[in-house]
Amino acid sequence: MDTMKNQFDQQYQNVLREIMEHGFEEMNERTGHVCKSLPGMTMKFDLEKGFPLLTLRKIPLKVFIAEQVWFLMGGKDLEFLQKFTKIWDDFAEENNCVESAYGFRWRKHFGRDQVDGLIQLLAQDSSSRHGVILMWDPADDGLANGTKKKNVPCPYTFTVQIIGGKLHLHLVIRSNDMMLGNPHDTAGFALLAHFLAEKIGVGVGFLTISISNAHIYDIHFEQAKEIIARECLSEAIPFTCPKNAFDRAEIGDGDSEALVQECFEQLKSKYEPQESLGRMSIVL
Repeated sequence: MDTMKNQFDQQYQNVLREIMEHGFEEMNERTGHVCKSLPGMTMKFDLEKGFPLLTLRKIPLKVFIAEQVWFLMGGKDLEFLQKFTKIWDDFAEENNCVESAYGFRWRKHFGRDQVDGLIQLLAQDSSSRHGVILMWDPADDGLANGTKKKNVPCPYTFTVQIIGGKLHLHLVIRSNDMMLGNPHDTAGFALLAHFLAEKIGVGVGFLTISISNAHIYDIHFEQAKEIIARECLSEAIPFTCPKNAFDRAEIGDGDSEALVQECFEQLKSKYEPQESLGRMSIVL
């Protein structure tokens, strides 16, 4: 792999190729769509060598930035996020809340603030291996007797460790739409790693993403082939975490909105995506 090139473009293209050439083609009963799927796919990015942002096609930058800020706010009301995107609206209940919102589960749902606990843990013991954050509630998510709801977490846990003086984040995703969800999730959790590292006062290390079921839906097969055929042209994309980014994000006021814009402007200035593949519909 050319270390000067965009890490994400190269690894993402390889995963798509693997799925299209060797994936199991099966009907997904919940969605009614045929998928090509593979189990146990993993990608790993050195965040010091560039931000893992897809340039083989354009993705909306403000969406994943605003989403991570909203997560750190710890709420489930969509009002803040809706200033930037409607991406979670399909999962909203009548009160304009998402009951399984990741940030709410990080910070309130389990009766403790997992993120604050993580920061305190690593500040006190940088060698700890207990930095585990959960989004999945085993009391009510999935399995045979789970409550039917509009959304259950796809990224369901991540760990944070400090090794070699750098913060490393390992995200586990049970089910990942590789054409639409994966580029968004990768960029979002890379941003979270930057925010956490800046808060704790260490450098960023590796972002590792493990996917239990990596799939491409039938309606995206031709666009996947187009991405596989494209040449990886983008250089590594630098990113410097804004000062006090974590503290500014969790407040959820006007400064949080300014933080979204600051991150957006920084990434936008270096972002040169290839031509659009046309509209891609989300399969819910």
